[in-house]
Amino acid sequence: MTEIATPARERTESQTALLVLLALSLCHLLNDMIQSLLPAIYPVLQVNYSLTFTQIGLLHFTFQVTASILQPAVGIVTDRKPRFRLLTIGMGCSLVGLLLLASAQHYAFLFFAVAFVGLGSSIFHPDSSRLARAASGGRYGLAQSVFQVGGNAGSALGPLLAAYVVLPLGQPSVVWFSAAALLGMLVLWHVGSWAKRRHLAARSRPREAAAASPYPRRTVLFTIFILAMLIFSKYVYLTSLTSYYTFYLIETFGVSIQQSQLLLFVFLGAVAVGTILGGPIGDRIGRKAVIWVSILGVLPFTLALPHADLFWTAILSAVIGVILASAFSAIVVYAQELVPGRVGLISGLFFGFAFGMGGLGAAVLGVIADARGIGFVYRVCAFLPLIGLLTVFLPKEVRHRRAA
Repeated sequence: MTEIATPARERTESQTALLVLLALSLCHLLNDMIQSLLPAIYPVLQVNYSLTFTQIGLLHFTFQVTASILQPAVGIVTDRKPRFRLLTIGMGCSLVGLLLLASAQHYAFLFFAVAFVGLGSSIFHPDSSRLARAASGGRYGLAQSVFQVGGNAGSALGPLLAAYVVLPLGQPSVVWFSAAALLGMLVLWHVGSWAKRRHLAARSRPREAAAASPYPRRTVLFTIFILAMLIFSKYVYLTSLTSYYTFYLIETFGVSIQQSQLLLFVFLGAVAVGTILGGPIGDRIGRKAVIWVSILGVLPFTLALPHADLFWTAILSAVIGVILASAFSAIVVYAQELVPGRVGLISGLFFGFAFGMGGLGAAVLGVIADARGIGFVYRVCAFLPLIGLLTVFLPKEVRHRRAA
């Protein structure tokens, strides 16, 4: 009976873990949808409060700082002692931010609104990434991709919902999106209950020795630096497309706003495909191989993009999206295996750095676009994937099959 019951119990646990992983991906969608809603309604806020671009920039800076800098700190805390309701609290912060954003009467209140949304994101990403790894069943790359693709979908939905809900109905309609935050809180409460049961079950078993890094501290720090540079190249280039692609299409090819938005969604869809492919491929052939192909392999296509006509621009942007997006899951899992036992810290560090580089990149590229033109931005950014040559310095990866 024991021999029969054990496989059955393992199947049940595996099915539960899959549901938890899908729940985390859904909540990632909700979180990033709320995040991306914020910059999408800046035109509404600009009209309602007579804001200058500098004032809008200060709002976005506040959001980016709270959404990125706090993530490593949250990772450190949850690595030391799991906080099973922290994710629910984080989504609650986003809920408060939405309510403030919908009802703010003065510009100063907008800072509190964007700060709460950023705080919610800072709490969500490192701890949910840690739990996604815990629910992976050893397929860490696949789990990270499933988790990450939810965020990609949410980032694409935010501007779309802003266009069809907030723009025509006005700032108070933001309150409707609080339903998404409430749904996220409910789902994350159940995820926290699963995590607590899993933690208590692990405590009842004999404690295993903590895994140690297979590399000396100096090698670990140098490798983290290399991975950070790869994230820099990836996210600054992605920012050039997500933030300025529609302007480039309108200015270069004279397309309508609707056509430019359609082509942007093609690119975002390609990013989602690349994200979901990168993890499982990394599980099979190794993370370093995926990083090589993703970061450096995209170079011929980025170099060709500024010189292509409209048809080939659409094709190249889709190819670039698939190839480039496959790197993030591989980089995060590579780093997690580099520093075993510090999943929350590593997740917070890389998600936070990615957000920070995205915000900084958008600001710098905007200045360049004003000074030299939007076409010049893409001619310069085309060389960013050359940073992928740093992959040669990454040490041979060591797989840790034991669940973190």
